[in-house]
Amino acid sequence: MTLRLRSRSFADDQTLMMAIVNRTPDSFYDRGATWAEDAAFARVEFVVAQGAEMVDIGGIKAAPGVEITVAEEKARVVDFVARVREAFPDLVISVDTWRAEVGEAVCAVGADVLNDAWGGADPELVDVAAAHDAAIICTHTGGVTVRTRPHRIGYDDVVAAAIADTTAYAERALAAGVDRHSIVIDPAHDFGKNTFHSLELTRRLDEMVATGWPVLVSLSNKDFVGETLDLPVGSRLVGTLAATSVCALAGARIYRVHEVVETRQTVDMVWSIAGRRPPARAIRGLA
Repeated sequence: MTLRLRSRSFADDQTLMMAIVNRTPDSFYDRGATWAEDAAFARVEFVVAQGAEMVDIGGIKAAPGVEITVAEEKARVVDFVARVREAFPDLVISVDTWRAEVGEAVCAVGADVLNDAWGGADPELVDVAAAHDAAIICTHTGGVTVRTRPHRIGYDDVVAAAIADTTAYAERALAAGVDRHSIVIDPAHDFGKNTFHSLELTRRLDEMVATGWPVLVSLSNKDFVGETLDLPVGSRLVGTLAATSVCALAGARIYRVHEVVETRQTVDMVWSIAGRRPPARAIRGLA
């Protein structure tokens, strides 16, 4: 399916790198390295130079922590989105928020995508996306409360649950008026899941791709990688790329990443092996 992310369209043989930009002082990975606005903007400049087609700007870390009000979340992301939009008119800007009020504010200043990491916790978010002709990312969280960690969560079949919930969310977005080509589904590794669940979703991601909705995966430095390899944050790149390879072979379209270049090379190689992308050049044995 052709992806339409507000003003930009991407053919079904294109994959996208969505680079993470945290406007938080306490993110699990960068520990606030891009909390200051100028540092966050420098991160945007860096990942754009590396070839990222998208940035995903977030104002609240996913893990439990200090309560962040709507006003504070807006203060962290709205003016920053406007600054990025002015500097990079062709860049796809995603905002990681579950709140309709925040979604309204960021779309008004140029955001293209609402990345709802919490599975529709605010049912009005789809209406905001529709009103602004924005795209929306529909995640599966197993119904857990926003910003909580799963505790002994269980599924009869985690993949079936992820498909049922994300496609139902997608259909609700469609009914609200979001363009079919602007709806993406995401199994949401780690969110509402233990490590075994995330491994199974990775192994069976082709079943999500088979729904026909474009699939996003957010694998970068996740806990399921760390627990599988017994590695801390900061030492999980190889494991992340291994999981990325499996998801790329299954046909995932968007990759939410910390490391743009390494992930791009991994995905391009796998898509070429799968026959979906020609080599950048192929002269061996021909010249």
